[in-house]
Amino acid sequence: MWLPAALQVFLKQGEPTSARCDELESLKKKGCNMTLIENPRGSHTFDKNVSVTDRSKSGAEKIDPKDITQIQPQKITLNLRSGEAQSFNLKFKRAEDYPIDLYYLMDLSFSMKDDLENVKNLGTSLMIEMSKITSDFKIGFGSFVEKTVMPYISTTPAKLLNPCTGDQNCTSPFSYKNVLRLTSDGKQFNTLVGQQQISGNLDSPEGGFDAIMQVAVCGDAIGWRNVTRLLVFSTDAGFHFAGDGKLGGIVLPNDGKCHLENNMYTMSHYYDYPSIAHLVQKLSDNNIQTIFAVTEEFQPVYKELKNLIPKSAVGTLSANSSNVINLIIDAYNSLSSEVILENSKLPEGVTITYQSHCKNGLVGEGDNGRKCSNISIGDEVSFKISVQAHKCPKQGQSEVIKIKPLGFTEEVEIVLNFICECSCQADGEKDSPICHNGNGTFECGACRCNDGRIGRQCECSTDDVNSDDLDANCRRDNGTEICSNNGDCICGACECKKRENPEERYSGKYCECDNFNCDRSNNKLCGGHGRCECRVCICDANYTGSACDCSMDTTTCLASNKQVCNGRGTCECGTCKCTDPKFQGPTCEICPTCPGVCAEHKECVQCRAFGTGEKKDTCERDCSYFNLIKVKDRDKLPQPVQAFPLMHCKERDANDCWFYYTYAVNNNTEKEVHVVETLECPTGPDIIPIVAGVVAGIVLIGLALLLIWKLLMIIHDRREFAKFEKEKMNARWDTQDNPIYKSPINKFQNPHYGRKAVAL
Repeated sequence: MWLPAALQVFLKQGEPTSARCDELESLKKKGCNMTLIENPRGSHTFDKNVSVTDRSKSGAEKIDPKDITQIQPQKITLNLRSGEAQSFNLKFKRAEDYPIDLYYLMDLSFSMKDDLENVKNLGTSLMIEMSKITSDFKIGFGSFVEKTVMPYISTTPAKLLNPCTGDQNCTSPFSYKNVLRLTSDGKQFNTLVGQQQISGNLDSPEGGFDAIMQVAVCGDAIGWRNVTRLLVFSTDAGFHFAGDGKLGGIVLPNDGKCHLENNMYTMSHYYDYPSIAHLVQKLSDNNIQTIFAVTEEFQPVYKELKNLIPKSAVGTLSANSSNVINLIIDAYNSLSSEVILENSKLPEGVTITYQSHCKNGLVGEGDNGRKCSNISIGDEVSFKISVQAHKCPKQGQSEVIKIKPLGFTEEVEIVLNFICECSCQADGEKDSPICHNGNGTFECGACRCNDGRIGRQCECSTDDVNSDDLDANCRRDNGTEICSNNGDCICGACECKKRENPEERYSGKYCECDNFNCDRSNNKLCGGHGRCECRVCICDANYTGSACDCSMDTTTCLASNKQVCNGRGTCECGTCKCTDPKFQGPTCEICPTCPGVCAEHKECVQCRAFGTGEKKDTCERDCSYFNLIKVKDRDKLPQPVQAFPLMHCKERDANDCWFYYTYAVNNNTEKEVHVVETLECPTGPDIIPIVAGVVAGIVLIGLALLLIWKLLMIIHDRREFAKFEKEKMNARWDTQDNPIYKSPINKFQNPHYGRKAVAL
């Protein structure tokens, strides 16, 4: 904002405006007329704004992908003024029947032998499935194994011919081979893939990163079109990355260039594996979306890799790759349903912010504002993009940045023009008489002096600037510093330096003042409660201190009795400083060594209300500091209120009698004690019930013991009798065992009867 000096405006005090460049409101306050203020504004212009393509697959003619538009606008010019953002809306719409290129990159190490059999028929099957998505589909095939040096493969002549063991017939090891350029002939894919043979290597990780790099940068050999590009990476192992090549004596970093000869990668023994960041850059530059089809064992590894590679997906590959078609379709749907905007490198001092307007009214800002998910074919989403410059580059410089959705080839080209000059500079008058006899060019109301001249009107020669007479007027108090080292002495007057932050200024006759070197509190100038004038804080109301960090508000110092610092301290900067050493705490209410209020006044209440206690002899002298009011019972005692806080007390005298009272200080600082006029003394015990109870208890206990003894005896007798009956039943009377038993049968022999014994 410029003020032409040819029409210089003076303030009422007769002083000219102190600065030609200032905020608009400040210039108005200084008396500048709006017609004399130049205030250029930023703008934006749509250079190419073709509407997004609205077509359906059914019945639509096949068109060139170049004629399909999914992003709008395509080119825009922004005229940026420092500190002022320019915004525009970007639309994205997924076109139906958009062409797709898919390149299948497969690990052909020995462990993938059974997988190769299933991939041999992938071409025609995948063509059939992808025809449901697009009518223009191309597929290609490549394979990889490992770098052809030790210790990744065995370099013995026999192993170089056949790296497999036993009777297995394998092809020679190789790093990467482009088997089939992208084609729409699925049968050709099946034929060429069917001719492939498994190879082998020594270590478990494979050289897949070398292959991915060549697929990304060898666009002519692969046959990539300017359409949706998908890379399917199929393996059952991990990967080598930058630095692993040192094991084979390879130290040169990967150069990220194409090195295919006869469709074979020829520099695997010369360049190291690429780094992940290098792959991310090349995949993004070539708009390639990656699908990692890996076995379940390596899912965690490749999911971590997916988090580092934008627009990539991970699918679980079955042991023999039988599910590869479903995996590719699912991964493609997942990738294509997500839109993530990215921009090229921003010029220094330029920032960009995003706000997404997705389906169902979802709005995102910041980094999340770059992304919309769950986008179906035909859905249209929009992004509000704001670009802001915070400083000016070199005069007349323009910059170009580009914004595109990740994985898509279409982009928005943004031309940035910076407004760092006023248009009145083009109308300058050379050798103007206003500039001291033509010693300068009069532009924008001020003189731009010729070489050798200086001053507001170029009235001084640079030979005179350093003279002692002129410099003496720029020294404060005859010191040695010219303009306090914060400005230049121009023709005997100080011209203060400008700072990068326009809010920070030097001022004063000798540039001795500034508005940014005052004391700070909480990392804020003047604590955020004042303004800085000539290195001194001018505080707002209710604040004081060198950094305006001392609040004069005493609200935070009020104790529970509504007294400032409990009457035992002073409130300084919103914090209590206790003057009584016995008290502490934020409001001087904590006294660790003080007795309680009830215990403190117990003796005086006891002597005045009941004439007892240790102070009954000195009661009039020591206990007249409060008003005593007697009440009949405890219900008559006053209750605490906010404006009249009090303490309820319960104490016991020497006779074990309890008395109740309250202690309070009213608004007039008078102390009042309300006490119940009767004591609650304990009564003696009733002996007769106690004796009767004891006797009855002894009798009952005796009867209980007798009953228990009787029960135990009955149980014991029954057990003994049962035992006797059991032994009786089990007894066996055997005569042979009785020593005194004599048989009643006798045997004798009749000598006259055939000498036969007769039993009687």
